[in-house]
Amino acid sequence: MNSGEEYVGSNELYADVHRTMQLAAELNCGYKSEDEVREYLHRITGKEIDNTTRIFPPFNINYGKGLSLGKGAFVNFGCTFLALGGITIEDDVFIGPHCVLATEYHPEKPEIRHSLLTKPILIKRNAWIGANVTVLAGVTIGENSIIAAGSVVTKDIPDGVVAVGSPAKVLRKIKTE
Repeated sequence: MNSGEEYVGSNELYADVHRTMQLAAELNCGYKSEDEVREYLHRITGKEIDNTTRIFPPFNINYGKGLSLGKGAFVNFGCTFLALGGITIEDDVFIGPHCVLATEYHPEKPEIRHSLLTKPILIKRNAWIGANVTVLAGVTIGENSIIAAGSVVTKDIPDGVVAVGSPAKVLRKIKTE
């Protein structure tokens, strides 16, 4: 699926998607302790979740097996991850409220628009994604970079910069002093 080629889902994939959405709905129903949230994340992703990793529900995801969460990662309220193409969030990444990470998209050509295409998203160590940011398929956000609130990230962002806007563009290098 990560190749960007046309993809037609399988019954196994659809079962995984429905299982993930059911678990996410349970996670989002009522208050959960941090340990309970991490247990749901473990069940959703099938991966161990470090005790320093935090997600504040509600959290929406369509394919848990496509998500990898690093140590110290934090995902704030109301985020949506479309993860069929794979989302990797490295250590110490902060993601603000109401962000969308979408690894899936559709072709422009009307005759095949119902097809699904995917490309992975990588958010490198110590990046900070502001509130209401959308990150599109195939994007890498560099180590230590900041994406300003409300931005739409359509292309890779290098290490150590502040990017802003729609589409997001590098504004400046991170101030180190």
